[in-house]
Amino acid sequence: MLYLNFENLAKIGKTHGITRAEILAQGKLIEKYLREIESKNQGFYTIIDDKSQLQNINKYAKKVEGKYKDIVVLGIGGSALGTLCLKHALRYLPNKSKAPKLHIVTNIDPVKIKKIESDIDFKKTLFIVISKSGSTIETISQYLYFRQKCKDKKLKITDHFVFVTDEKEGILRMIADKEKITSFDVPKNIEGRFSVLTVVGLLPARLIGIKIEELIEGAKRIRDEFLKKNIEENTPFQLAAIQYLLAKKGKNINVLMPYSQELDFLSIWYTQLLAESIGKKGNGITPLRALGVSDQHSQIQLFNDGPNDKLIMFIEVEKLSENLYIPNSHPELKEFELMNKKISFNRLLELEKQGTEMALTHNNRPNITIKIPKVSEENLGELFMLFETSVAFLGEFYKIYAFDQPAVELGKKFTKELLLKEYL
Repeated sequence: MLYLNFENLAKIGKTHGITRAEILAQGKLIEKYLREIESKNQGFYTIIDDKSQLQNINKYAKKVEGKYKDIVVLGIGGSALGTLCLKHALRYLPNKSKAPKLHIVTNIDPVKIKKIESDIDFKKTLFIVISKSGSTIETISQYLYFRQKCKDKKLKITDHFVFVTDEKEGILRMIADKEKITSFDVPKNIEGRFSVLTVVGLLPARLIGIKIEELIEGAKRIRDEFLKKNIEENTPFQLAAIQYLLAKKGKNINVLMPYSQELDFLSIWYTQLLAESIGKKGNGITPLRALGVSDQHSQIQLFNDGPNDKLIMFIEVEKLSENLYIPNSHPELKEFELMNKKISFNRLLELEKQGTEMALTHNNRPNITIKIPKVSEENLGELFMLFETSVAFLGEFYKIYAFDQPAVELGKKFTKELLLKEYL
């Protein structure tokens, strides 16, 4: 079960920290904010109750079991980053040993595209094309490229492509209906960056052996907390309140720093979620990625001794998937005598995190810890829902609509105009 520890905030001076009482005082807003969120009719926290979603995915997965050696996701932003996180966080689980290899084309860089092309056997590859609108130019360009490659190899398109798109609208829906390509629907009321627990993330996850039912179970636990009106029981609201109160004190940069290599890509996913949801109308909290312990030897200098404008959010994993001890090949050297105590990398990692935490607190740098028992489907589901629901609350704190991205759409508009001007 996920646990949020914010005790260090009270140890820091009043200028840079927050007392527990200050955080709990925000609890009077929960009921109002929940009503506001409900009025926006967002489905990211209710879709997890839809059993038909899992049934449809499982039915398709069983149908194609053993047919593909490679799965290629064609998408960008919210259509790909959650899947990227799932792949990297859960790739060492035992149930994935015989699963297809997952490739995710998150960009239109031709070097990346060519590399994936050279890595796959087209005859044994399934392409999952993900675009809610069905007209995202980057995703459509990826699709057109790989479709032509399949055509050149005289492969049947319906055997090698699946679309994840709008139920009724868009180019992909039109093509799917016309050519009888297998397709799955993206709910209209779920934005891309909130869609990892929909077919967008769950379909590729299931095809590579991830237990999607357990992802959903973990997400449900946090969703149920999100709906509670008592702040002591509502972890997502506590997190949002901390982020907002500290931003008002000038801490408008949030660093997500997992002490687990497996969760490194969670920070990439969260970067989009926070930036695209809250960066509006002159408001915003800037997300930064860091990884323990690697960034103790790069960014921690800045965090500890640079501008005091950051909240460091550690993620601590109690039990890592491996337990390795450090051998002492030089027992004769006094400098290495500590290694005679049979220290594990696991314990060293824990102590490094504690030391970093103590140093930050000593220097009045706000920091909190999100702790999970282990990296698993259930706990990853908890983390996804924690961050999605806390961002929903942040939108209410800032009095902004957290579920659109107008500045992104403007860039798309200008890109389209440039393409039309140059090629038509």
